[in-house]
Amino acid sequence: MDRHETTVTGAPTDDRGRIETDETLDLIASDKVEGTPVYNLAGERLGSVYNFMVDKRSGRVAYAVMSFGGFLGIGREYHPLPWQVLTYDPHQGGYVVDIDADRLRGAPTYDAGTPPWGDPAYGRRVYDYYGIAYPYV
Repeated sequence: MDRHETTVTGAPTDDRGRIETDETLDLIASDKVEGTPVYNLAGERLGSVYNFMVDKRSGRVAYAVMSFGGFLGIGREYHPLPWQVLTYDPHQGGYVVDIDADRLRGAPTYDAGTPPWGDPAYGRRVYDYYGIAYPYV
C-alpha cells in the first residue's frame, strides 16, 4: 500500500477515502492553515488565521497572524499570536487560545499596510502580552 492508499482514523481524506497529501495527523500544508478558525476556550470564534511567520533559521513558526473583525477587509485588525498559545482542536476544526475577545482587543495589533516585523521591541511586546518568553535576541 503506498501513502496515497493509506488510511488513518481521523485524518482528512479525499472522496475515495485516501489521506489528503497536504495533511496528516501531525503535519499540515501552510495554505491549509490560512483561513482556519481561531476560538477561545468558551468556543467563541475570535477570528481566523491570516498567515503565519516562520523563523528563517530554525524553521519554526514564530507567529500565527490572526485576522479579527472588520467587514470585507475594511477595519480588520491583525493580531500576531505566538504559535505556542495555539492548540489545534480537531473537533472544532480550528485553533483554540486561552483569551477572550475583550483581552484580544487589548493585544498588540497592526494594520495591513504597516507590518511590524522589523521591530524587535514589537515582537517582545507580543510575547510578553501572552506570557511567553521571547525566543529572539
